[in-house]
Amino acid sequence: MQTNEQIAKDLLDIQAVTLAPHNPFTWASGIKAPIYTDNRLTIGYPEIRGRISAGLARLIMTEYPTVTDIGGVVTAGIPHATSTADRLGLPLLYVRSKPKDHGAGKQVEGHVAQDAQVVLIDDLISTGGSVLKAAEAVEKAGIKVLGVAAIFTYELPAATENFAKAGLPLHTLTNYTTLIHQAEKAHILTAEERESLLTWREDPWAWK
Repeated sequence: MQTNEQIAKDLLDIQAVTLAPHNPFTWASGIKAPIYTDNRLTIGYPEIRGRISAGLARLIMTEYPTVTDIGGVVTAGIPHATSTADRLGLPLLYVRSKPKDHGAGKQVEGHVAQDAQVVLIDDLISTGGSVLKAAEAVEKAGIKVLGVAAIFTYELPAATENFAKAGLPLHTLTNYTTLIHQAEKAHILTAEERESLLTWREDPWAWK
């Protein structure tokens, strides 16, 4: 099984992803979504956690060969960034959602050389807003961001637009299309539910 298929299957097996086309979730943004993802669950499964870090390490060395440092996005990106940095033998930093309101007031934590080239790791990409804000913080600190690596993306058009606008590449271990295919193979979805889920991805705000 290819890595993207295996990771999608892993997420389904441990119920890190819940598919509910007939009982949709409401995201903080107000979007009604037939899917809920909690990739934090992956850190409780050593074998799956290992596959994720191995996959991220391969992806990063393939797509970002000049990388010198790995960055984790608070909070869910940090454990995967840590294990990936360990595999690659690279320095690690992490990025707070906002600067500390005490002490040195840092937002980027860790010893980072000014000529560093960082790849940021997050667990999940919806619109890309949080990780792109983290990238802005790293760049503001005078450190080059090569791009982003993540476990999973919903493949929403908004994310494509936001990464293009930021001028940063995004590469993920698996994606929404692959996950839906794996769910159908596992008989978790009917053909009708599959079509509904794929329609949602094209225009989440209009989906009913």
